[in-house]
Amino acid sequence: MLKLALPTGSLQKPTLEMFAAAELTVSTPNSRCYEAFIEDPRVSCVRWLRPQEIPVYVADGLFDLGIAGYDWVLERGCRDTVQIVTKLPYSRGSNRPVRLVVAVSEDAVEIKTAADIKPGSKVTTEYVQIAKEYFAKLGIPVKIEFSFGTTEAKVPEIADVAVELTESGSSLRANRLKIVDTIVESSTVLIANPDTWENKEKRQCVNDLVTLLLGALDARGRVLMKMNVAKANLEKVLQVLPAMKAPTVSQLVGGETEYLAVETVVDKSGINLLIPRLKKAGAEDIIELPISKIIK
Repeated sequence: MLKLALPTGSLQKPTLEMFAAAELTVSTPNSRCYEAFIEDPRVSCVRWLRPQEIPVYVADGLFDLGIAGYDWVLERGCRDTVQIVTKLPYSRGSNRPVRLVVAVSEDAVEIKTAADIKPGSKVTTEYVQIAKEYFAKLGIPVKIEFSFGTTEAKVPEIADVAVELTESGSSLRANRLKIVDTIVESSTVLIANPDTWENKEKRQCVNDLVTLLLGALDARGRVLMKMNVAKANLEKVLQVLPAMKAPTVSQLVGGETEYLAVETVVDKSGINLLIPRLKKAGAEDIIELPISKIIK
């Protein structure tokens, strides 16, 4: 039914993990093969491709669906020729969006904002089209050169300015660069060919896959907490217990009529601090369980 293009490179491993968590395991005959398959009737074809190419191939109808960074959707001029179905909150190093930034040497004290960049400056970047549009809007004529990588290492000896993607800015700081502007914030996105999106049957298949993928991503980093609480301690426990909406509280059956069962979903980060607080508030028989999906 659906032809799917998935990204190679730094996004390949987290993409595999996301699909596996959604029970859409991607299988590849061997590590050198770019053809893959998913045992699901809604997916007829899977290919591993460079994320820079995926927006163009989806726009041209060679694939129904693809995953790529929004930055590459913009760079390849596909903002108006593909349908952005949903953001997928994962990336190569974290779950945070990345930023395409303008950076200069820390020694360039005269440059405090991008507007201070001198005409004729040399700009190094993988994002040539985005950089051209950006500096054209600023009205600053610059020389833009394509970078094949290690962009931040080229300033200031080889280039004056870097237009580079960053998650935390640590690599830029390590190379003694400072950020003077953010051009765009980018997330990993699921994109569809417009004809696919207008096809009722295919769109339903796309939406089914989105439900599974987002359910897996939403469950990541969360756990289910279960505990028994004496009625007299319930309010104290609820005061320290977070929840997606509100905890579930139910009466225990049998002789323990003075006890209630309480359960809720919480973030796994900080669980080492939460459990002692729950115990101190009166929670007993505390159980922590993993979650594979949260479907909203």
